[in-house]
Amino acid sequence: MKYFSLNNRSHYSNFENAVVRGLAPDKGLYFPEEVVKLPNSFFHSLEKLDKTEVGFEVIKNYVGDEIPDAALIDIVEQTLYFEFPVVRINDHIGSLELFHGPTLAFKDVGARFMAESLGYFIKKGNLGKITVLVATSGDTGGAVAHGFLDVDGIDVVILYPKGKVSEIQEKQLTTLGKNITALEVDGVFDDCQQMVKQAFLDTEITDHRRLTSANSINIARWLPQMFYYFLAYKQLKELNRKLVFSVPSGNFGNICAGLLAREMGLPIDHFVAANNANDTVTNYLDTEAYRPKPSVATISNAMDVGDPSNFVRILQLFGHDHLMVKKVLSAYSFDDASTKKAIKEVHNVTGYILDPHGAVGYLGLKRFLESHKDYHGTFLETAHPVKFLDTVEEVIGDKVNIPDSIKGLMHKQKKSLQIRSYADLKGYLLEK
Repeated sequence: MKYFSLNNRSHYSNFENAVVRGLAPDKGLYFPEEVVKLPNSFFHSLEKLDKTEVGFEVIKNYVGDEIPDAALIDIVEQTLYFEFPVVRINDHIGSLELFHGPTLAFKDVGARFMAESLGYFIKKGNLGKITVLVATSGDTGGAVAHGFLDVDGIDVVILYPKGKVSEIQEKQLTTLGKNITALEVDGVFDDCQQMVKQAFLDTEITDHRRLTSANSINIARWLPQMFYYFLAYKQLKELNRKLVFSVPSGNFGNICAGLLAREMGLPIDHFVAANNANDTVTNYLDTEAYRPKPSVATISNAMDVGDPSNFVRILQLFGHDHLMVKKVLSAYSFDDASTKKAIKEVHNVTGYILDPHGAVGYLGLKRFLESHKDYHGTFLETAHPVKFLDTVEEVIGDKVNIPDSIKGLMHKQKKSLQIRSYADLKGYLLEK
């Protein structure tokens, strides 16, 4: 499999180089030269396969022979060692729970797959030390920190916006130490992301350090997110219904992976991009004009992105045809008041506890089903509600059970370095 830059189709890369680089030399996102269609026999026998077998079949053509089958099977097994249940909410709606991994967030899948893949390439070759430089609006930081902890040859530097991630999210990325460094940025997520992008363009830094990114712009973070759509379909197949998935969307890597899975033959009829007040893509679908804007802080903070990096991949997938995008994808935006109302209503009626991101996904799904009653809907519950404890407990008027892994985290001491500007980031990277 070859990957080309979305900024310049004449630039090609193999899988290893794309993973190590993160971005193409022209700073474009990598995209596979071919969308590999899976045979009908795979879908007919899906319920007979275990998680590792499903993941291996989905990803193997995108890796090719650059990782031997035995090693790739091991990487997939290490990635998918926890469960991905679809929990029934009512007769028409289910919740795909993606929070059963080590940091209680969906990003555990992509972070672990990338860490294992990059670790394989470092052991195999003569790459030297690599610095993973990543910006987080919430859950990416913890997932990346945990996934890359103690991986030989890799340092991790995480930028996060001061005061705009939850206490548990902050603890997950600031308490590990070892090869993990957290930089607390006096700004918003877009400032963090811009600093990361600028660092990749700065030859003074790149001549000094080999950088890669662990955001979903990296294909090894983005592609394995397809796994849980296939694992969800395995559970929903017997319904024999038209399927719609509603995805809480921030940087749009997750939903883009789902759309890629659909293009590979996965029988999901439609997707909903469920947005909070950061409604750039909602407005694009309404107007055909893509207008990035500064992000707005919300209670669903991991989705606080005003210029989603991965949306260009969605456009590429559909040939930049606005009508084709709208045929497969709908988008709706909801404010914090609506999000809190959804958390309260679902808890009162069913006893199920939504996190703020899953609540936005639920709202998007409900909106779609109002005019598409022949569908069965699944929304993605992307993080455990305990990660947003104050918000959720205040809304439901009850306590959330705290997993043991979180209880052990809360007494640990936060360690972070505070920075205000790109100059501060550059100084840190050059000094170290």
